[in-house]
Amino acid sequence: MDLSIIIVSFNTMNITCECVKSVVKHTKGIYFEIIVVDNASRDDSVKVLRSLNIKNLRIIKNKKNIGFGSANNQGMKIAKGNFILLLNSDTKVYDNVIGKMVLWQKLHPEIGIASCALKNPDGTLQDSGGYFPTLVRVFSWMTIQDVPGVDNLIKPFHPMKSKSFMRGESFYKEEKELDWVTGAFFLMSKEVFEDVGFFDSDYFMYMEEVDYCYEAKKRGWRVYYLPSLSLTHIGGASGTRQTLVVGEYQGIKTFFKKHYSRWQYPLLRILLKIGSLGRIILFGIVEGKESASVYAKAFKAA
Repeated sequence: MDLSIIIVSFNTMNITCECVKSVVKHTKGIYFEIIVVDNASRDDSVKVLRSLNIKNLRIIKNKKNIGFGSANNQGMKIAKGNFILLLNSDTKVYDNVIGKMVLWQKLHPEIGIASCALKNPDGTLQDSGGYFPTLVRVFSWMTIQDVPGVDNLIKPFHPMKSKSFMRGESFYKEEKELDWVTGAFFLMSKEVFEDVGFFDSDYFMYMEEVDYCYEAKKRGWRVYYLPSLSLTHIGGASGTRQTLVVGEYQGIKTFFKKHYSRWQYPLLRILLKIGSLGRIILFGIVEGKESASVYAKAFKAA
């Protein structure tokens, strides 16, 4: 078995089925299995997936939503492939991107984890990775990152600035080594999994892939971004903007607690609160009360 593709599903019946069908149709030249882990969806996801009658499709149905990382752990536990691909349910693949990525990684065994470019349905680029969050990088992210040239001085945790006049798309047009890549398309060798192990279950959703890359790089594995290959990622299908922002804040707090000195944690919280206050004001003016309320919740979570 060349590859095990793990897809976590939560109330995304239609797009999960479209994702699975696109994988089967557009993946060539490798022997693969698909493992869908359903996190207690309230729709007919499992029933409809079974009706597709796809060879080498295995389904795990959970009685409750155990989170993104823990659900992927279930899939990785039974994976048979020499490579493991974590793939978001709201993606569509074309042009044998998965087969080409596996072949590329076979030719570069020093690369433990890799991702391709993620594109919005309109073809614009999404953020697909970055550098590990440090106090300096979080400070930049929360305050001055939109200033031209700052990213050249401070490696960005999140290079893409979708709300800024400096969008940052150019960062994702070049092939490069990164600290972390997105869990929406997260390809790793079985050797990495055997070395690092499972995702940390302290992360419910968001930041678990950053933590995993951190552990992998500590062990000498390299993490790489390959924009010459791409897929479509809808984004946000299983959550809301509030879920994303609050979840990421909580994830960063967990990351700092786990990996950094204790004195850094209270400073991190101050930076997150400063950033939240600024966004409450800015997005409240530009986008209205709904956006302001998202960062009000984030302020409380910081």
